[in-house]
Amino acid sequence: MHKILHKEILGPDVTLYRFYAPDIAQYRQPGQFVLIRISDEGERIPITLADVDRSEGSITLIIQSVGKTTLKLAQMNVGDSIPDIAGPLGEPTHIELLGHVLCVGGGIGTAPLYPVAKAMKDLGNRVTSIIGARSENLLILEDRMKAVSDKMVITTDDGSKGKKGLVTDAISELVESGEKFDQCVCMGPPIMMKFVCLLTKKLGIPTIVSLNPIMVDGTGMCGGCRVTVGGKTKFACVDGPEFDGHQVDFDEMMARLNTYKNHERKALEHYSKETGCRLEASLNKGESK
Repeated sequence: MHKILHKEILGPDVTLYRFYAPDIAQYRQPGQFVLIRISDEGERIPITLADVDRSEGSITLIIQSVGKTTLKLAQMNVGDSIPDIAGPLGEPTHIELLGHVLCVGGGIGTAPLYPVAKAMKDLGNRVTSIIGARSENLLILEDRMKAVSDKMVITTDDGSKGKKGLVTDAISELVESGEKFDQCVCMGPPIMMKFVCLLTKKLGIPTIVSLNPIMVDGTGMCGGCRVTVGGKTKFACVDGPEFDGHQVDFDEMMARLNTYKNHERKALEHYSKETGCRLEASLNKGESK
């Protein structure tokens, strides 16, 4: 069993948890993920490892409540436990001294971006970070990203904080101002990653993305997480989750992500009717300790 050591509401529908998982904390590397199951009958969901504390034996997961399982998890509090956390899984990020690294995060994608940006900075790279969201209240980890960045730019669609516009607008402005980047690392919604990659390809900036396709077993056996990269089929769980963004077929991946949307919606509606629970209400019960 893995006990919740800390719970903190970061924003609407977004919660940070620290779970006791000493073995995973010991071996985790930036870019890797875990599969969690919150009950013996529950589904397995992949979550990127946002941070670890080896002295505490804990791992940090940042989870957005979008369906039945994550809604049920949002109702749990410090001291509660979940039965299964499997990991670390996936290939770690290749961290090397590159020069000037551009780290781009959108929404919840800032969570997996943070450990990569930190590792890049710790190795001696110059790090420029751009984090974006639809509005100010959806931005997460601002202070942590700022601490590992030489320069940070915030964008919001509605202009409620930072620059009004998209992360791609900020990238263009930085390049036009004379900034040169040796590598881009981008994590966030697939549609955002797609357009960042279209831009960075045009600008000649090598780009790595972290993909979040449908995943079941996390070991490459089910094939549920297959994506097309450079015209070849890859499994995000064992070949990734990070790939050359200029080679990813994002349209195919986004189409496959919508495969079970109706099933997910029905499961959530059934759970809400069964329990009388509302997403916002459950999140408001969270406590930080």
